[in-house]
Amino acid sequence: MKNRGNNVFINEKIVTLQDCKKENKQQIPITMSRETYPHLEALREEMRRLNVDAVIIPGTDPHQSEYICDHWKFRDWICGFTGSNGTAVVTLDQAALWTDSRYFLQAEIELADSGFVMMKENMGNDPTIHEWLLQVLKEDSVIAIDGRLYSAQDANQLERFCGENGFMLATEFYPADKIWTDRPARPSEPAFVHDVQYAGEEASVKIERLLKVLEDNDATAMLVTALDDIAWLLNLRGNDVAFTPVAIAFAYISEHNKELFIDENKVTDEVRQHLKSCGVRVRDYDDIVRFLERVSEHEVVLIDPNRVSDTLANALPCQKVYFRSPITDLKCIKNEVQIDGFRHAMERDGAALVRLFKWIEEEAPKGSINEVDVWNKGMEFRAMGDMYHEDSFAMICGYKEHGAIVHYEATDESASTLHGEGILLVDSGGQYMDGTTDITRTVTLGNPTAQEKHDFTLVLKGHLALQRAKFPVGTTGCQLDVLARLPLWQEAMTYGHGTGHGVGHFLGCHEGPQSIRTNFVNVALQPGMITSNEPGLYKTGEYGIRTENLLLCVEAEKTEDFGDFLAFEPLTLFPYDLQLIDRTMLTAEEVAQINDYHRMVRERITPLLNADEAAWLAAKTKEIN
Repeated sequence: MKNRGNNVFINEKIVTLQDCKKENKQQIPITMSRETYPHLEALREEMRRLNVDAVIIPGTDPHQSEYICDHWKFRDWICGFTGSNGTAVVTLDQAALWTDSRYFLQAEIELADSGFVMMKENMGNDPTIHEWLLQVLKEDSVIAIDGRLYSAQDANQLERFCGENGFMLATEFYPADKIWTDRPARPSEPAFVHDVQYAGEEASVKIERLLKVLEDNDATAMLVTALDDIAWLLNLRGNDVAFTPVAIAFAYISEHNKELFIDENKVTDEVRQHLKSCGVRVRDYDDIVRFLERVSEHEVVLIDPNRVSDTLANALPCQKVYFRSPITDLKCIKNEVQIDGFRHAMERDGAALVRLFKWIEEEAPKGSINEVDVWNKGMEFRAMGDMYHEDSFAMICGYKEHGAIVHYEATDESASTLHGEGILLVDSGGQYMDGTTDITRTVTLGNPTAQEKHDFTLVLKGHLALQRAKFPVGTTGCQLDVLARLPLWQEAMTYGHGTGHGVGHFLGCHEGPQSIRTNFVNVALQPGMITSNEPGLYKTGEYGIRTENLLLCVEAEKTEDFGDFLAFEPLTLFPYDLQLIDRTMLTAEEVAQINDYHRMVRERITPLLNADEAAWLAAKTKEIN
C-alpha cells in the first residue's frame, strides 16, 4: 500500500483535529452490537495483517453507479445494509454506516446485530465521517480505501483531510479480493445494440459531437467510466445492472483512439460490427489500467472527477482536465425521436397501471394480496405491452405505515397484506426500448379519513403548482422547488428528499445534471430535459403520500421585454385518486388543471384498453367541480 501526498484540486472546508479541540467537541460514544457480523471480523483480521486502522467502504463500483451488480456489493456483504446510498466505516473496534433520510428506517432494521451503528447523514446531530474518524483514531493512524471504488474527487478530499490531521491514506487496500471467498463473478450476459430508430442519432455522430466538445475544452481525449454515458454514446445496452440496461465497460475516446474495454463474452457479432462501424476497437475490460499507463504524455485527457476512480485517474501519465462529463450534458437533452418514444412508452405504461390498480381495487378487500404481489403483478402487466425490457427500479409498494418509509422495498418477510381500507403508495417504473417511466400514485383502498384527504390534497397542490409553472430561460431547479413545497410549508410540514430528478432514455431512471431540490445545482432547465415532479409527505407509523409525474421541459413563450419563457408538458398518463382529494381546498385553476389532465389521460390510454378497463378509467377521470 502507498501513502499519498497532499495534492488536491477540491476547494472545500475540512474539519481538522484543531477545530474539534477549539470547539471542545466531546467524544460520541458508539455502542457496538454484541453479535458481530462474521464478515466484519474477517475484515478486521485483514486490517490487522496490513496495519490498517480504519477502512472506508462506499456502496458503489468502479463506475460510480447508482445500482451495482452483486460482484461489487462489498459494503452490503460487510454490514447487511442494501440501500443505494450508504458508506460504511470500520475500525478495529467500532463500525458505523452513514446514510440519508430515505434509508433511516431501513438501515435500523438491516443493521441490527451487524456490529454497525447507523449515522444520519446531513441531519446536524450525528458526526460526519471525518468528525467520527477524528474522535476514534489516534494521530498517525492509517486510513485505507479501495481506490478502484473511490472517485478521484472523493479520494482527494479524503487525502486532504488525512494530511491536515496527521493520518496516512492508503489507496490500494483490496480486502474483498481476499476475504470474500464466495464473491459473485462479473455479469456475463451479452451486450446489445440500441437501434437508431429508438435512439434517434447514430453513435458515430455522437462521437463527433463529443470530440468537438473536447476540443472546445482544450482536451484531446476523454476517459469515460460511467456506464450510462458509454451506453448513450455508443448506442449500446446490456443486462449487467438491475433496472438500468447497461453493459459493464470503460471507454477511451480521442480523434485517433476509440477504445471500448469490455469482457469479450459480451461482444456478439452484431455488437462487434456496430462498434467497427463507429471506429471503436474492442479491448479486454481488465486491460484498462495498462492501457492508460501507456497513453502519450502529450495527450490532454478530460476526466469527470466524480465518475472516474482514483485508481484510473492516477494511472494516466499525461495532463488531465477535471470537468463534469460533457456526455451528461449531451444526453440530458432528448431529441425528437426520443421524446416521441417517451410519449408512446407512457401510453403503454399507463395502460399497464390501469390494469394493476383495477386489480388492486378488486383484490384488496378480499385480503388475498400483499405488497410483493403488487410488484409481481405490475411487472406482469407491463410485460404485456410492446418493447418492455424490465422495471426501471425496485417498486416501492408501501401500505399504511410502510408508505412512510421513503425507499421501502417489500420482501416476503416484511410484506403487509392489503385490505379494503387505508392508504397505499406505489412508486414504480418501466424500461422500454423507446423510453423510461417513473410514476408514483397514492390511493385509498377504502374509507379515507379527513386527515388523509387533507394531507393528500396538500401534496397534490404542490405537484400541480410545479407542473403548471412558466419560467424564464436560465431558471434552475432550486428556484422552482418551493412551488412544490409551499402548501406543506404553510402548515409546518415538509419532506426530506428532492422534488425532481432527471430521467434517461432507456437508461438510468435517475439521471443528471438537472434536478429540482432545495440545494443549489448550477444547471438551468432546458427544452428537451425530462425531470420528475414528486412532492411527498410521510408520517411515521401512519402513512406516506407521494404524487409523481415526469415532465418534459418545452418552449412556452417569447417576449420582447422579458426574454423567452419555458414550461412543462406532463408525460406521465395515469389519474390522481379523486377519492383522496378534498375539493374544498382546490382553486378553480387547480380543478381545471386536474380535469384537463384527466381528459388527456383518458383520450390517450383508452384505445389500449378493453371495455371493462376503459369503463374503470372513465370513472377515475370523471370531471370534478
